[in-house]
Amino acid sequence: MEPPRVVDFDAVTLTGVSRHFGRRRALANVSLTARAGDIVGLLGPNGAGKSTLIGMLATLVAPTNGEIHFGSQSARRLTPAFRRRIGLLAHEPHLYPELSARQNLTFFARLYGLDGRETVEAALASADLADRGDDAVAGFSRGMRQRLALERALLHAPRLILLDEPFTGLDDRSVGIVSDRIRRLAAAGAIVVLATHDLDLADGLVTRVALVRDGRLLADEAAMPGLRDRYRRAVGSA
Repeated sequence: MEPPRVVDFDAVTLTGVSRHFGRRRALANVSLTARAGDIVGLLGPNGAGKSTLIGMLATLVAPTNGEIHFGSQSARRLTPAFRRRIGLLAHEPHLYPELSARQNLTFFARLYGLDGRETVEAALASADLADRGDDAVAGFSRGMRQRLALERALLHAPRLILLDEPFTGLDDRSVGIVSDRIRRLAAAGAIVVLATHDLDLADGLVTRVALVRDGRLLADEAAMPGLRDRYRRAVGSA
């Protein structure tokens, strides 16, 4: 079988994007660009529209209005080759608990048509799970599962990496491992977009801040010290 055509892009752009679910407005006229090397923090209270934005960037949710482009390619005409350049870590880890960590990664690597062994061993090492590769995921802690799920989302070396609340329930060690992994991915040229309500973890990790409330983008700016105070001023005054 002929291997899939390799495509690439160095930016993803939302222009005037809105999304309605019946009468409920989830997003309203959002314009945002994320570029290679960026770690964009989608910050906002629960129900602000962060997960809807992640879903649209993953091409799982279509905008009601507006456009999304991956480089010059419109999301409305996105090919499977472009979708292979997207990696998603959602709320659920999407792992098979009865399988071992190695079996889980091997299964997903084969779905992408990858040479399993080297890819899987590298992923286990990145997750700091090389010594637990043959253990069933059912016995893993929340942090171990999340680290494994992140590597599952990265097996195919995506350009755009979407993370929805990646730090929920993690201990300090796992937070450090995941944060360091995110930094390395961005340094290697990935576009990272992460939704979180944990301002302390976002501060010092994200390079750009997109503040969202009630489906509207309140601010899109470079990350600077004092994130919590800026967040309170922006969200509290909206």
